[in-house]
Amino acid sequence: TTVTLDAVDLQWAIILQIFMLIWYSPVEHLTVRNLTFRGPLEKLTEYAFQPLLSSVEQLISLDGSMKALTLEHVRNKVYYFNQEILYRQFSEMNIANLTIADAYMPHMLCPNRTSSFQCLNFSHNALTDELFQNCGTLVDLKLLILQKNKFESLRKVSFMTSRMKSLTYLDMSNNLLRHDGAGVQCQWAESLAELDLSSNQLVDAVFECLPANVQKLSLRNNQISNVPSGVAELKSLEELNLALNRLADLPGCGGFTSLQFLNVEMNSILTPSADFFQSCPRVRELQAGHNPFQCSCELQAFIRLERRSGGKLFGWPAAYVCEYPEGLRGTELKDFHLSPLACNTTLLLVTALLLT
Repeated sequence: TTVTLDAVDLQWAIILQIFMLIWYSPVEHLTVRNLTFRGPLEKLTEYAFQPLLSSVEQLISLDGSMKALTLEHVRNKVYYFNQEILYRQFSEMNIANLTIADAYMPHMLCPNRTSSFQCLNFSHNALTDELFQNCGTLVDLKLLILQKNKFESLRKVSFMTSRMKSLTYLDMSNNLLRHDGAGVQCQWAESLAELDLSSNQLVDAVFECLPANVQKLSLRNNQISNVPSGVAELKSLEELNLALNRLADLPGCGGFTSLQFLNVEMNSILTPSADFFQSCPRVRELQAGHNPFQCSCELQAFIRLERRSGGKLFGWPAAYVCEYPEGLRGTELKDFHLSPLACNTTLLLVTALLLT
């Protein structure tokens, strides 16, 4: 039921014959890695290429055994044909799962009819914001993976999903996504529950363009310095990853009333707010390690917070280390102590006066 081919370097006509042979077999999962397809020595024109594909045009629409096709590390040495002919063959395939990864693919066509695709993985290609715009035939699609491409507009990505009625998971990590806000409306699939926007170029305005029903959201490795209060009402959000950004403090949970897990590791937090768990009562785990903590009187309240939280600080104590002042650099927060006298200005003045 499973066949894997590796290091395939053949003419297109032969590759298509192999595909047809496997398609008519009991094979359910076909994986082809390191695929290079080339034409004959003479120029393979668009008109010469068309007959090779027309033979599989009816084949791919049949109800065969094939459920999943994976093509990884694809190189094309056929340069003299219209590539949309090839995209059409893949977009019309009657299978549940299609992966075309690391293929330098710049585009993919919207299926002409209601598609059977449930999972599409087009990672590590050259796809842009024009992908699947105004596409209403991917109604059964549940998982869409588009990491490591060339998407730039978060708004266009939202509109791409708006007609995907079954979409629950979207991976847009490692792209060039931006969103400047300015009252620009976004429109996401209502079914979208998990969204990965890590490693993009997003700033604070991203919170104006997020799916209303998202439950797991990753904004890791962006340029976010603040979570604006009163902007995002994400009442279903349970997990939020804001690691590797530019936050100066822990965000509040005003718009995230269901939040249970928060990751703010590797930001710019010097003195985190001590009332975090009071403002976020449902949070069961806070990952706030590997920040440049300034060990001073103001940090004492946060250290006491760890004792009261009952182990809710993930990575304690190894990941929580003083960065400032220089004399305390490398000291774990659990070992940092100041006397009540040193941190109470009123008590210090009274004591000094009495001594005087």
